[in-house]
Amino acid sequence: MFGRLDLGIDLGTANTLVYVRGKGIVINEPSVIAINADNNEIIKVGVEAKKMIGKTPSFIQAIRPLKDGVIADYEVALAMLMYFISRAQESFSFFRPRVVIGVPVGVTEVESRALLRAGKEAGAKKVFLIEEPMATALGAGLPVEDPQGNMVIDIGGGTTETAVISLGSIVTWSSIRIAGDEFDEAIIQYVREVYRVTIGVRTGERIKIEIGNVYPLKEFDELQTEVVGIELSSGLPKKLVLTGGEIREAIRPTAMQIVEAVKSTLEKTPPELVADITEKGIIIAGGGSLLRGMAQLISKETGIEVHGAEDPMTCVAKGAGMVLDKMDILARLKSVE
Repeated sequence: MFGRLDLGIDLGTANTLVYVRGKGIVINEPSVIAINADNNEIIKVGVEAKKMIGKTPSFIQAIRPLKDGVIADYEVALAMLMYFISRAQESFSFFRPRVVIGVPVGVTEVESRALLRAGKEAGAKKVFLIEEPMATALGAGLPVEDPQGNMVIDIGGGTTETAVISLGSIVTWSSIRIAGDEFDEAIIQYVREVYRVTIGVRTGERIKIEIGNVYPLKEFDELQTEVVGIELSSGLPKKLVLTGGEIREAIRPTAMQIVEAVKSTLEKTPPELVADITEKGIIIAGGGSLLRGMAQLISKETGIEVHGAEDPMTCVAKGAGMVLDKMDILARLKSVE
């Protein structure tokens, strides 16, 4: 294939996904890059770099260059973006691709310009930015261009995006910088305060994945996992067994902040669109949507059915790639060439 490729990119705080039109998702790796601090040489990117977090010698830094869904370290983010775009193209094309990047709906002008510039410097012919809720809705197969209310919640690593979409535009929205990372941090804090034991970021994430839950069910209470941390008083390793019930109590306040953002979006939504949403339900996507009981919690608190997207982790990247066929929506996106 020698034609131009179009790429949809979910440049997430936790993971980066790249969608190639006609090929599907070709990259799904952690948004982590390991560099040699002495000469800025890239050592590893993605999965291999994430394995190094918390385990590197002083001259190697394992960095997550995005924070809360936007670029926190421009040079490192650029290197990571160039790496992923280059890998996505590989032998497919000799031409520079058009690239659509998903961004938080509350992104600032400064943050937008940084992403557009990074996309161009990474080798794109033209760069578009699409708000993540719109990309999520497209990727989930919702009829976003119809005159009806579609509500999506995208719980990522750095942000939770909630939006109501109708006629190809976002009508009301809420974007909070509370998501998967905050669940990890809440677990780390809980273990520190209750057990006086320090655990690392990767361990906090593992606990969340293995036994994390936000809705009171017996089957969740009975979940268990074993972890090893450092006891604060002695500085020596200590083994703990944690249960699903206690982890729920640790992360429930964070989950309720997400619920409040959903309620806030609904309160700002015109009644006719709320009626559509009540009839059809809410679509939830992103890695955070996989947290046990999240859909049930939001449904209980709002009184509206909540349905998980078919492939919740890939909606933003797929939707970003698909928007290149939606000329009316594409014309409204921020872009640079």
